[in-house]
Amino acid sequence: MKPDAAALLAAEAPPHGDVDDLIAFVRRHPRLLVLTGAGISTDSGIPGYRDADGNWRASTPIQHREFIESHARRQRYWARSMVGWPIMSRARPNDAHRALARLQQAGHVEALVTQNVDGLHQAAGSAGVIELHGSLASVVCLDCGERHDRAEIQQELEAANPAIAGLSAVPSADGDAHLEPEDLHGFAVPHCRRCAGIIKPDVVFFGDSVPRERVAAVHESLARADALLVVGSSLMVFSGYRFCIAATRAGKPVVAINLGRTRADPLLTMKIAAPCGATLTRLDAALRNSFA
Repeated sequence: MKPDAAALLAAEAPPHGDVDDLIAFVRRHPRLLVLTGAGISTDSGIPGYRDADGNWRASTPIQHREFIESHARRQRYWARSMVGWPIMSRARPNDAHRALARLQQAGHVEALVTQNVDGLHQAAGSAGVIELHGSLASVVCLDCGERHDRAEIQQELEAANPAIAGLSAVPSADGDAHLEPEDLHGFAVPHCRRCAGIIKPDVVFFGDSVPRERVAAVHESLARADALLVVGSSLMVFSGYRFCIAATRAGKPVVAINLGRTRADPLLTMKIAAPCGATLTRLDAALRNSFA
């Protein structure tokens, strides 16, 4: 490696810390804005999107425009979703979700923001979660706005497509599965029960924008927080990365718990390269013992 390239990498590498450093940091910054990503849910059986270098593990998730414009792409999406949904619906919170819920109850979390669509933070007991990208549990009609329960849509999908209903495949982070059936020509996609319009999960697909009110709510919470804690996210998409930029501009430190590279590495005050569950569990225990 050339010396100038090595120097550049060293300049971009954030200071590394351990759990004890994190505990000391939170004692100095007791009100956190917490931003979570796919890495916090991997211990619940939901795989992450990217590898340790921030690259896609598999194919890029479906784009908003192609879902809207192509019936064939909707067939492919719903076929993969039908196979992947049972895995997502059976997922349960892990130690990291539960530790964050306890930290919030103890008053250490100003707001909890997640890029995930799995609902595991709420299942663990966290309140007022800002779901940047929405929730897979709800399906919305793009024509009339009617909402449908995803579990009920699953029943319709399995009844209309029995040949695929029994298949199994490797799950994906966004609730579908890595399934590539040879022929989906006859696959029946679900429609709105009210107007027969196009329905889609109430999530932000790639190529779409996070609703402004959600972004505004995060910025308001950041203004009240002492620091930003990122948990299990590579921050490769701008929807989450923007808050690291905002925190830095506001003079507030940004710390990340993540096993791989993040887009915000040059902005980080400290990085803990350790598993989310064990790290947050120790943080919670240490803070509770401080006030015992």
